[in-house]
Amino acid sequence: MEIEENRRVGRRQFSAEFKAEAVRLVMSGERGQSAVARNLGIGLSTLHKWCSAARRKENSSSDAAVVGGDKSAEVKRLEAEIRRLKLEQEILKKATAFFAKDHL
Repeated sequence: MEIEENRRVGRRQFSAEFKAEAVRLVMSGERGQSAVARNLGIGLSTLHKWCSAARRKENSSSDAAVVGGDKSAEVKRLEAEIRRLKLEQEILKKATAFFAKDHL
């Protein structure tokens, strides 16, 4: 009887360029995920994870750009509101002093 040696099969490592090209093939609509995975010799679930991560990264970067632009407009709006509220506060202080003067 031959003793089989236990060998641990390591995970394959893929370069960032390989992953990006696989995702590009799927995102461009040239081929479906299953066809791309089969042609590249990778698992469908692996390719699906890469595509999901790329979509999340794309969405978060576009959201950050939109939020950054909105923050500037929001800051300007809030500064204008602060100026208006300070002016109203000054008017109310003067009105309170004017009417309080009559009651003293």
